[in-house]
Amino acid sequence: MDITRRNVTTGGMSLLAGASTATSTRAEHGEFFGIGDGLEEFALATDAYIFGYPLVTMEMTRRIITNVATPVGTRAPMGQIIKLRKYPDASFRDVTAPNADTLYTTAFFDVGKEPWVLSIPDMKDRYALFPMLDGWTTVFQVPGKRTTGTGAQTCAITGPGWKGELPAGATEYKSPTSIVWLLGRIYCTGTPEDYAEVHKLQDEFKLAPLSAYGKPYTPPAGTVDQSLDMKTAVREQVNRMGAVAYFTLLCELMKSNPPTTADAPQIAKFARIGIVPGQDFDASKLKADFVKRVPEVGFDRIMLQFKVNKDVKDENGWAFTTKTGIYGTDYLMRALVTAIGLGANRPQDAVYPTSQKDAEDRKYSGAHKYVMHFAKGQLPPALGFWSVTMYNGEYFFVANPIDRYSISARQNLKSNPDGSTDLYIQNESPGKDKESNWLPAPSGDFVLMMRLYWPSEKAPSIIDDSWKLPPARKVS
Repeated sequence: MDITRRNVTTGGMSLLAGASTATSTRAEHGEFFGIGDGLEEFALATDAYIFGYPLVTMEMTRRIITNVATPVGTRAPMGQIIKLRKYPDASFRDVTAPNADTLYTTAFFDVGKEPWVLSIPDMKDRYALFPMLDGWTTVFQVPGKRTTGTGAQTCAITGPGWKGELPAGATEYKSPTSIVWLLGRIYCTGTPEDYAEVHKLQDEFKLAPLSAYGKPYTPPAGTVDQSLDMKTAVREQVNRMGAVAYFTLLCELMKSNPPTTADAPQIAKFARIGIVPGQDFDASKLKADFVKRVPEVGFDRIMLQFKVNKDVKDENGWAFTTKTGIYGTDYLMRALVTAIGLGANRPQDAVYPTSQKDAEDRKYSGAHKYVMHFAKGQLPPALGFWSVTMYNGEYFFVANPIDRYSISARQNLKSNPDGSTDLYIQNESPGKDKESNWLPAPSGDFVLMMRLYWPSEKAPSIIDDSWKLPPARKVS
């Protein structure tokens, strides 16, 4: 993204926010954007783009992940469980910012016609969580060790407006939308022995529609759509969509994945540009002179939240928020989390500090070496686990000689004589004696993300700001 575009976009935020100014001023601002006198409609269209970004991204993710006849690798048909057998590697492109600490146990299913029943086995005190996301990326339920324990559980996920009888002993979880994404994570150390233990647990999971629950059930084969682009990252495919195609899909999706009651005031405004829940998109109400600019400016507004959103904290070069998983009417935050970390948990389950620049506000580069220094007793306070993950500038893993994409306590980190701990973030090995503490970096630009799963809610804690993240400092 070049400087000119960024300056124009950033400067335009105040113009879009002030779209109710005098007609002459609107005209001048409209000419500045090359959209004539349609500034108010342009502002509405970018608002609608931001509002719909999670639902459109969720649908495109669902299409790609379920576009197979039978479960294979990171994909499975609708209603079938994906059992990731090892951590994702540098070839993984299905979602941005994947983790390399847990084995995903996931599924997409549709509760629009009938409920689905999920059987979770006894996890034997292993840390795991099984968040359930609706079509708008809200985590509406999250069974797991923190919330419901690690014993065997039966969950019945019901759709909007469903009423009926459920199996005895099943806990009902109501989904606000037809689309449901089970995004389970099971902690694993990554050793062959622990992989095998987690594989046994994964194989005990069961998922079936209510009509088939308790009966012999063989999931039907999936339908493969040969026209889908299975190579390009989902976020890139969404960002390439023109405004008309984007809003057409959004309106179609809202028929079975309705906005919430709290969204009504925002949704009412969109009727002016042809967006009405339950109806097809009326493209005739979207002016042609600005339609091409909507996706570009809409996405730039989303990413600008790193700098301007009051709920994004910036400490020692790390940006993070405790407003994930449940967003209410904070549509910009919801879209930002979708763009950089689709599937994020509630803050009680995970916080994701992200760092794009070092302690001196300079972009990270593999041409330099960096150190994160934790004083004695100040390693990240998390009851589940913590890690620091390496991504390239697009939030994907980077191939490296030791196949290490994240670093955490499971690397048997070596402490310094005074009890402190240093993490070495660099392209080349820091030496055999320090490799246990090495997070390999690419030769070019990179981004760091810390994960604190089940962060402590008592001091020291990142949630109440009583624990501070140390910076990653460039060293000579």
